[in-house]
Amino acid sequence: MSPFDGPRPAPMTLRALAALLTYPDARLRDALPELHDAIVAEGAVSRTRTAEIAALLDAIGRADPLDAEADYVQLFDRGRATSLHLFEHVHGDSRDRGPAMIDLAQTYAQAGLELVGGELPDFLPVLLEFASTQPPREARALLSEVAHILQAIFTALVKRESRYASVLGALLELAGEKAQAVAIVDDEPMDAAWAEPPAFDGCASAGQARPATVQPIHVHRDRARAASDTAPGALASGNIRRVDAASRSAPAPVQAQDVRRAAP
Repeated sequence: MSPFDGPRPAPMTLRALAALLTYPDARLRDALPELHDAIVAEGAVSRTRTAEIAALLDAIGRADPLDAEADYVQLFDRGRATSLHLFEHVHGDSRDRGPAMIDLAQTYAQAGLELVGGELPDFLPVLLEFASTQPPREARALLSEVAHILQAIFTALVKRESRYASVLGALLELAGEKAQAVAIVDDEPMDAAWAEPPAFDGCASAGQARPATVQPIHVHRDRARAASDTAPGALASGNIRRVDAASRSAPAPVQAQDVRRAAP
C-alpha cells in the first residue's frame, strides 16, 4: 500500500528521488548514503524497489566520476524518450510548450514557492520537490496526473537497461500505479538528427528534422554551473523554495494543467 493512502506523508522520499534524478556531481555522490537512509527510513517504497535503488546508488558511488556524469548526460540529455522535462513528452517543440511552462510556474507560485537555480518548471526533480511540500493526498494526485509520462520514461530506461528505471518505478508506486512497459516512439538516431545539409545545396532538406518545418534550437544547460548554484544538503530543495507569505496571493488547488493526459 502506498503511504499516500494513509495519514503519513513521504516528503524525504520524494526529495531523495528528486536528487537521484539530478546530475551526479561531487555533492550528490557525497550524499548517496543520506539519500538511501531517507528512503529506507520512511518506508514509502517497496522493499524490492528499494533494493533496486540501493543498487543504483552503489553503481553511482563506485563509478569513475567522469563516467557517471557522462553516462547521465548521454541518458537524459540526448533524446526525447528519456528526457526528464515533462513537456518534452507532451508538447515536444510546439508553441504550446511556452504557455504550459508559464501555467506550471504559476501553480508553484500560487502555492508560495518559486524556482531557483535556473531549472525549468517541467523538470521532473522540480515537480517532485514541489510534491514534497504538499499534503499526502495532493502529492499523490499530482504524481497520478503525470503517471503516463513516468510510464513512458520508465519504459525507455528499461529498454536501455538503465538502473535509473528503479527511480521511475518508485515514483509510479507512490502514484498508486504499477510500473509497466508501454508503447513508445524510439528516438531518431543522433547522427541523423544532427546531420548537416551539404553546403551550397540549395533548399535540400537533408539533415532537417522534417521538410518545410522550422528547425528547433536545442540549448543544453551548463550542469556544472547549475550544481554550484544549489543550496547545500542533498535533501534541501535546491530547485524550488518557499517565498514570504506576505508577497504572494492565496494558494490555488494543486493541478498539473497541461501535464495531465490529453483526452483522446
